Parts: sequence; structure tokens; C-alpha cells
Amino acid sequence: MNHLIRRRILAAGVALAAASMLPLGAQAQDHKPKVALVMKSLANEFFLTMEDGAKDYQKQHTADFDLITNGIKNETDTSAQIRIVEQMIVSKVDAIVIAPADSKAMVPVIKKAVDAGIIVVNIDNRLDPEVVQSKGIKVPFVGPDNRKGARLVGDYLAKTLKAGDEVGIVEGVSTTTNAQQRSAGFKDAMATVNAKVVSLQSGDWEIDKGNAVASAMLNEYPNMKALLCGNDNMAIGAVSAVRAAGRAGKVAVVGYDNIAAIKPMLADGRVLATADQFAAKQAVFGIDTALKAIHDHKKQNDLSDIVETPVELVTKK
Repeated sequence: MNHLIRRRILAAGVALAAASMLPLGAQAQDHKPKVALVMKSLANEFFLTMEDGAKDYQKQHTADFDLITNGIKNETDTSAQIRIVEQMIVSKVDAIVIAPADSKAMVPVIKKAVDAGIIVVNIDNRLDPEVVQSKGIKVPFVGPDNRKGARLVGDYLAKTLKAGDEVGIVEGVSTTTNAQQRSAGFKDAMATVNAKVVSLQSGDWEIDKGNAVASAMLNEYPNMKALLCGNDNMAIGAVSAVRAAGRAGKVAVVGYDNIAAIKPMLADGRVLATADQFAAKQAVFGIDTALKAIHDHKKQNDLSDIVETPVELVTKK
């Protein structure tokens, strides 16, 4: 071996050794992680807030990851959300942070993403644990305890009620875990004062459907004292229904999410209480969980089951 070749080999070896001692970021400059945030309906202010929070966070960390944001047209368009996830698989993103439109129907395509080597983190609405387990995967849930949050709201309302009072629950999409958990929390609170839940119907998380459901309840139950709504969109619809029925001030309305549009209604008493689950922070927590997994070279099934995020009661100030 001549001296020139020997020097080249030696130089290459030194360069390789030096590279192995660099921080992870310095070695990985040629591949910045690409994270996809997949939300539900962007017509819902909650998810717009989530998207804005994620984009602001990425702007502060442009060297650390690229962000793609996607949302569906309405809360129940599960097939459209499945297509988005499939597109992200084809695009070979490194991570998907998803607020699933359906807790069960989204699991097969999420399994497909995991099988493709993509880190998947679940936010906002928890995937059904049994269905996830049946697919042989683990998907961490980063989000609040929805039952606890709804219980906070329900307990505040309960202070205005007495035994035997009739109330209705306007639930979100009934196949979603967060809708089910919020309804359970509302029921827990109503049980403490022996209030009677006379109706529970889905408002699909949307203003118009929430209005229609609330109107039907008020018509069927003229003595109804309160409407417990699984999100603020449906609470806005319920407020309109109460006004149209001529029962403003006689039927209390509560919601969940603390979107900007609900704040004037809290201020003037049209809505009694809501819960803040910090939409922008949820997205950031989910993104951070995904990035840490990528940085630490963790496999999907090595990730934690639950990372609980805050939820707080919000009332008139």
C-alpha cells in the first residue's frame, strides 16, 4: 500500500471518528425530522388554535424539525382523515401526531403507519386501547383526562341544581373516546346531586347539530334545567336553542374547550362554565413526545402509554 493511499485511509478514519463524537443534531443535519400534525375539523376553533400553536412552536425550532399540518372538513369525515394519514405514509414523514376523528376506525391506518417505521403519537381524542392492543401496537396518548375535566364543569353546574332536576347531555361524536369520557364525567357530577339525565344525544361536535339536538331536548322536556355540552361549539348551538325557546336564564348551559367564541357568553352568563384543555400546548406536547422518540432512537412499542396534560375549569371572571 503506497503512502498516499495510507494517508487517505487514515484521514477518512479520523473524520469518521470525529463525526461520531458530534452532537446528534450536527450529525443529522442532512435529515431534519418531518412531523405531520393531523387534526379533526379545522372549522372548529379548537383545532385552529392547535394548529397555530404547533406552527408557532416550529418557527421557534426551525433547525430541529419540519412541520406539515392537515385537517378534515368536518368532525365525522373519518375516511378523509384516513386518506390524509395514507398520504403522510407515502410522503415518508418521520412522525405523525394525530387527533383521531374516530377512536376505532382510525386504528388500522395508524397500524399501517407504524409498520412503515413512522412514530405515531395520539393527542386530544384517545384511540380505543383494546383495538390498538388487538393490532399488536402501542400508541402513546398525550392529552388530558377528559372525564376529570368534564367532572370539574359538571360539579360547578351541580351547585345550581337540586335533586330531581332534569338535565340533558349534548355529546360529541359518540364513537370517540373523548366524547364518551366527557359524558361520563358529566354523569358523575349529576349523580352527586341526584339530578336526572333525561336525554343524551350526539351533536357531532358542531354548532348546527348541537343547536338541533338542544332544541329537540328543550321541546321534549319543558322542565329541563341544564344542557351539558361536550364542546363549546355545541354549547354555542345550545345557547341559541335556549334563546329561541324563550328560556334564557332558566336553562343553564356548560361547555368544554374554552375557545375564544365562548368567552363573551361566559362573561354575560349565557354559558355557566367550560374547561380549558390548552389546545396549543397539546400539539406541542405531542410533537415533543415524537421528537424525543426519534432523537432517542426508540421504537413505537417502547413509548409510554399516557402523558397526561392539564385541564382546568373556566368560569365567569
